[in-house]
Amino acid sequence: MTTPHRRSLWGPMVIVTALLASVLVFLYARTRQYGESSYIENLALLRHVKQLDAQWELDVLKSKIGLNRHYDPLADSMVELNQLLRNFERGIGAQKHDESTGLAPGSAALRHAIDEKASLIERFKSNNAVLQNSLAFLPTAAQGLQESLAGTGAGEVSESRSVAARVNQLLLASMLYSQSASEDRGTEIQELLGAIDADKPSLGPHAREMLDLFAAHARTILREQKGVNELLLHIAAVPTAARVDAIHNALSAEQQRASARNQQDRAYLFVFSAVLLGLLLYAAVRLARSHAEINRVNRELQGANENLEQRVQARTQELRQAQSELLATARQAGMAEIATNVLHNVGNVLNSVNVSAGLVSAGVRAFKVQGLTRAVQMMDGHADDLGGFLTSDAKGKMLPGYLGQLAQVLVAEQQGMLGELSALTKNVDHIKEIIATQQAYAGRTRFVEPLRIHELLEDALRMSAAALARDQIVVVKELAAVPELPLDKGRILQILVNLIGNARQAMVEVTGRELRLTLRVELTQGGTLRVVVADNGTGIATEDLTRVFAHGFTTKKDGHGFGLHSAVIAAREMGGTLTAHSDGPGTGATFTLELPTKTAKTAKTEEVS
Repeated sequence: MTTPHRRSLWGPMVIVTALLASVLVFLYARTRQYGESSYIENLALLRHVKQLDAQWELDVLKSKIGLNRHYDPLADSMVELNQLLRNFERGIGAQKHDESTGLAPGSAALRHAIDEKASLIERFKSNNAVLQNSLAFLPTAAQGLQESLAGTGAGEVSESRSVAARVNQLLLASMLYSQSASEDRGTEIQELLGAIDADKPSLGPHAREMLDLFAAHARTILREQKGVNELLLHIAAVPTAARVDAIHNALSAEQQRASARNQQDRAYLFVFSAVLLGLLLYAAVRLARSHAEINRVNRELQGANENLEQRVQARTQELRQAQSELLATARQAGMAEIATNVLHNVGNVLNSVNVSAGLVSAGVRAFKVQGLTRAVQMMDGHADDLGGFLTSDAKGKMLPGYLGQLAQVLVAEQQGMLGELSALTKNVDHIKEIIATQQAYAGRTRFVEPLRIHELLEDALRMSAAALARDQIVVVKELAAVPELPLDKGRILQILVNLIGNARQAMVEVTGRELRLTLRVELTQGGTLRVVVADNGTGIATEDLTRVFAHGFTTKKDGHGFGLHSAVIAAREMGGTLTAHSDGPGTGATFTLELPTKTAKTAKTEEVS
């Protein structure tokens, strides 16, 4: 046997093991935070941002010199840059970063720089469009003016030639100014425009009109070229690359610190793992010794339980026979799903069989046979003078009273044993009824007999009584007066046992309130029998209400999804319905079984097609 000293060691060992396991989980979680892949991904995003920024400025220059006929590249670069920046901001927002790294302010500064550059580029596009339009139209305007000057009268030839020469000079100066906007060329253009304006009165109306148009484009080039150049300088001065480099440096510094911390955590993880492994090895040795001790005790108890095992084997032999018949029937009929459902229902009843068997075993071990043996030995010791011993001896006088009390105790124990054996027999009979119900699926008959629904409900509660008492579940019965009705006992018991078992399992996970199972029976005005099983357990999510009766659907870790599926099929086979309702998780659930009633009061059988 395990000594009290050894038993007292298990508590501290479990606590220490739990603490070590918690530390290991914490350290492992910290090592998993070492996001090297995230760091590489962020660097790739920053590198791409930097490349797109450079490409953006290059596209601006191409648009300036006329290589790009439209501004789609500028818009595409801006859209892609914004998308990359959003991805980066979303990435650093989802990851855990130290506030001291300044990643969030750096990202905001980069966003501000990109927005500023986008605003400048929008202004550039507007000004450059006007500039390029004037540059494109200036040669055409000059050619039209030259043609107009060539058609003047003979007296105006010298003035026309002078104006034409200045027009050509102004055209050349404007084109050169568009390539290099120097102060000298700007002054030259201003002087040529002044000279042309001075010669304008000597020209004809059409020539003056063409000259005004040409001069207007020249002035536009002079004005817009300077503005475009200034915008280009401002665009180039926006510190987007510097902002990217600052974020890159912050990420690198943070990654170096995270790498160092990760190495330290791994070292701690190794040390604590070694300690936990040693503790587990020690516990394994202790468990091996305890297992050997338990085996020795079990061998000693085996002899005392042989008699009880023979009785249980005699009772369970019928169950094995029933299970064999059930499996054979399922294989022959090809109804694997039905066989699984029936085995599930048999398993529910087996829980009650195990409880009854345990109580019988405990009762046998508690029989007061030792006191009877001592009394018989005492009487055998005074067999020669038994009458005098019972009347004169002090112990002998007490013996009849003791035997009377012992007889009462033995009678009470016998009654308890008989009660449990009766419950065991009922459970075995219920298993037979489940098998008979399964035979209905194979085209055999099902039995409908006059029964009281209250009695079926009590039978179902008795099958789960031990589990309900163990889990401290309060059973509330709201049973209306219902007459004896023709009912299918096997199928109704199958449904009730499933519903009560599911309700109990839903409530054992709830803490902080009284566990309450409510059973309600009533007969509606339309003559429908209604049985309600309600609990205040974990409840059912709204999206699961339509699936709880589906084959294979379960929310329990060790569930298989057969119980409710077989229950709803059984209800349909009886012409009734089984429905579920819940207001959501934590609000409990209510299952309602409704069955049509019949006027017949005698037992009968119905053919199942």
